Amino acid sequence: MTEYSPLQSEIRKLIKSSGPMPVWRYMELCLTHPRHGYYVSRDPLGREGDFTTAPEVSQMFGELLGLWAASVWKAIGSPPLLRLIELGPGRGTMMADALRALRVLPPLYQSLNIHLVEINPVLRDKQKSTLSGVRNIFWHESIDAVPEGPAVIFANEYFDVLPIHQVVKRETGWHERTVEIDDTGKLAFGAAPQPIPRFEVLLPPLVRAAPVGAVFEWRPDSEIMKIATRVRDQDGAALIIDYGHLRSDAGDTFQAIARHSFTDPLTNPGQADVTAHVDFQALVRAAEDLGARVHGPVPQGDFLKRLGIETRAVTLMAKASNEVSEDISGALKRLIGGGRGGMGSMFKVLAITEPHLADVAGFHDENSETPDAGAAVS
Repeated sequence: MTEYSPLQSEIRKLIKSSGPMPVWRYMELCLTHPRHGYYVSRDPLGREGDFTTAPEVSQMFGELLGLWAASVWKAIGSPPLLRLIELGPGRGTMMADALRALRVLPPLYQSLNIHLVEINPVLRDKQKSTLSGVRNIFWHESIDAVPEGPAVIFANEYFDVLPIHQVVKRETGWHERTVEIDDTGKLAFGAAPQPIPRFEVLLPPLVRAAPVGAVFEWRPDSEIMKIATRVRDQDGAALIIDYGHLRSDAGDTFQAIARHSFTDPLTNPGQADVTAHVDFQALVRAAEDLGARVHGPVPQGDFLKRLGIETRAVTLMAKASNEVSEDISGALKRLIGGGRGGMGSMFKVLAITEPHLADVAGFHDENSETPDAGAAVS
């Protein structure tokens, strides 16, 4: 991250000419500005980047998601064509690991068309390198461009970067939260002078009762509606994995991460990853309102254990040196564990399927039948 942010100059000009901008617009510019946006100009992943996602932690994550896709394919009648779609596929690591697992099922592997929804040209190049040799692979700017047909959709750490709206509760009502220039000339949070008319009637009771000064944030339902409508009408399932909360509540989760550490989201816009927690209750409500079937959400750790990640880890460690075995053990703890550095409880997993798909792997109790990950992947 450099000290100078060219995007900051543009944002300041916009504020000076048009007044304070809503938080959603600021976040949108930070991430997707055509020249200076964080997600259109760099590879943010790994030790040399700003953050690490689960597929970068261990191959086990993508392999298990591949087996999950296989279970869905069988459950919907093993169609001769299955579109495997990933939203925000990073370097292509997760898809490569999933496809390696799926090679053990030739009828399914031959039926696959791979669709990657990616706006970052730098990451597209890395995906093409990672997935070189994969047949029937296509890139798209949005899920709208993916052709029709039965599909399994993966969205790992995708929703957390979709821009959020924020409102602040005042004595006069709920006011849209903004980004403005303060008396010292720095970017700062503010609020629109007029409250949003009758906004409180739209809020869950828990949020309605929040004290003055509370912040409430939400995302438009457009993206989850596209996903839910697709699986409802064309068969298949979507798997959403992200960090967030299980119920809609007040709270400010807007944050920035650079070099694996938290930083001020108003400092050096475009130079850091800006995100906000995912409201899983809102996703569930939107999907169910459209008639899709919802499974979960469940903690990531529970989901991966039900898919057999511990068995898979034992299988990998049996073939590995002591040093590599320690790495596998550490990765396992990070993926399923809680506490500092653990992703197992902070991250949640939600499946959305066509209405008649009642039984989905990873969402049963511990005694239910799940894929045997250790045996399935060589």
